[in-house]
Amino acid sequence: MPFTVRIRENSHYMDESEAYDHGSFATYAEAEAACRRIVDDYLAGAKTPGMSADDLFRSYTTFGDDPSIDAGGPDGRPFSAWDYARRRCAELCAR
Repeated sequence: MPFTVRIRENSHYMDESEAYDHGSFATYAEAEAACRRIVDDYLAGAKTPGMSADDLFRSYTTFGDDPSIDAGGPDGRPFSAWDYARRRCAELCAR
């Protein structure tokens, strides 16, 4: 069963006409890795020297892409790009 990654733009929250499929993946792990790359790519480009984790997260939730997977993970819970972004913001801004 393939897993489809769908992208919703945070800047167009709740506007399904702006959503699109990023791709299909053979495993959930591959789909989750693609989602993480999408979030990481945005954060790497948006982070500026001295930026706080809160400011970086606010930027992501305002302008970044919000990837999701069409099925829950092995534990039944869906991938949350916002939860992942919050953790990554803390990690990136702690350096």
